[in-house]
Amino acid sequence: MAIIETFDTHVSQYEKWYEDHPEVYQSEVLALQEQFLELPQNISGIEVGLGTGRFSKPLGIKEGIEPSREMAAKAIKRGIEIMEGTAEHLPYAALQFDFVLFVTVCFLTDIKRAFREAHRVLKPNGAIIIGFLDKERSVAEEYIAKKNRSNFYGNASFYTVDRLTKVLESSGFKDLVFNQTLFGNMEEIEEVQVPKKGHGEGSFVTVKAIKK
Repeated sequence: MAIIETFDTHVSQYEKWYEDHPEVYQSEVLALQEQFLELPQNISGIEVGLGTGRFSKPLGIKEGIEPSREMAAKAIKRGIEIMEGTAEHLPYAALQFDFVLFVTVCFLTDIKRAFREAHRVLKPNGAIIIGFLDKERSVAEEYIAKKNRSNFYGNASFYTVDRLTKVLESSGFKDLVFNQTLFGNMEEIEEVQVPKKGHGEGSFVTVKAIKK
């Protein structure tokens, strides 16, 4: 609950980060968009922990979960329908969606349970798509170093690619495809970056995996 209260209290600061780092933000959006390219057209899906809708809106996602009321209010103004619930207890029937998106896995209370819930609500061969900061790259290392001074990242849990891969596979997902962006230190990024396949260079990594 402390994380939710933090986002409720500091939603303006959250929004300002995107305004202050437009090239970083657009680079992350491009990397996520690439993961959607090979999915069928006219599919339905949700974003879990969608914040103020900063990713749902450009990706065309119209529905999702956001436990922070203040964040959800901003997302609603962006035209996104919010359902009450958490990643660990999705308020949806089984086999309902073609994809589920996460861009805030570092704030999940129980990542294994959240991924199992995503698996439950996905249709057969549905996709989970995740954007995350690689714990072993510079941006995550910077946030970890400043944890005690951060309103948002004090309770965050960062993951390596290997750790996230193991959790996905143990949760019933296969055929993982990665791409990456944010090459270099975040404050030095002054133009939108084109994502590369794979991982190990960029700080922001996306992965798409298919429900077994």
